[in-house]
Amino acid sequence: MTGTEDLQERIAALTETGFAGVVRLDVEGRTELRAAYGLAERAREIPMTVGTRLGIASGSKVLTALAVLSLVEDGVLSLSTTARSLLGDDLPLVAADVTVEHLLSHRSGIGDYLDEDDPDLDESAYLMPVSVHELASTEAFVRVLDGYPAKFAAGTSFSYCNAGYVVLALLAERAAGVAFHDLVHQRVCRPAGMDRTAFLRSDALPGDAALGYVRVDGTWVSNVFHLPVRGTGDGGAFTTVDDVHRMWDALHRGEIVSDAMVAQMLRPRSERDEHGQSYGLGVWLDVDGGVTILRGADAGASFTSIHDPVRRFTYTVIANTVNGAWPVSRAVRGHLAARVGWPV
Repeated sequence: MTGTEDLQERIAALTETGFAGVVRLDVEGRTELRAAYGLAERAREIPMTVGTRLGIASGSKVLTALAVLSLVEDGVLSLSTTARSLLGDDLPLVAADVTVEHLLSHRSGIGDYLDEDDPDLDESAYLMPVSVHELASTEAFVRVLDGYPAKFAAGTSFSYCNAGYVVLALLAERAAGVAFHDLVHQRVCRPAGMDRTAFLRSDALPGDAALGYVRVDGTWVSNVFHLPVRGTGDGGAFTTVDDVHRMWDALHRGEIVSDAMVAQMLRPRSERDEHGQSYGLGVWLDVDGGVTILRGADAGASFTSIHDPVRRFTYTVIANTVNGAWPVSRAVRGHLAARVGWPV
């Protein structure tokens, strides 16, 4: 049995404990694994396929960062643009000195409507403070973001902040005069060839998109009441594993933003956390390991994609449950430890 066959068996075994999703692994320019597991829709027993579009939760933040950085390159925004200059009277608790760069690097200090530093946060709970059907545009989030005091002065610390990326989406569309979802399509997805990536409405999913699932009172139910009906800057995009890999390729070919801007993205802006990881602009960084990391989790979605340009591997796991991607990711990491000597 080859190492890849062993990995396939390990992932297939995880379907018995609830994994449903899609996995892709490329090593040295060759796709070694590209496979789908489980059901995209449980009630009608529709199987997952490698082309199924799944929600990637906070993995969407890289799309936001790239759209914003594209506007920076075009002079529509700058990293030093203050949020206040575009917010006007909205969100008065956002400090006057908070900049685009602070928001991109999670160093803004603004209060968060969905605070992942809260140890009691349950991602499977009904967390939205308003009816989710009202949250179909970025502007609709303004009242959700309001009323949260600052955690610290801008630039003095790091705190992962979902609200900060919603504010970025708001700033981007106000500066450009273009709706955020259209900005992502025009400035990120189209140049990267990511034609299967979009912020889809959860109440009108196309047939090639998987439903997200959450356990409620012991029963699997759709996540349609858990999340905004249409995501924005902090999460909610749907994509495929192939589109994620197209993004990595396009990013490092300078097809979305310039090489100089990519270097900005990949420069650590925070101290290393307990996992040895820092944050750049829209991406996590394992500086010692030399890899760039995307990850996200929400009710009915979990996602990770890791790119290593030195050892020349990229892998992506997307699942339609809140924790489904993590055991599979560990299996892939173990395989790569033996395959290319990547320290896990």
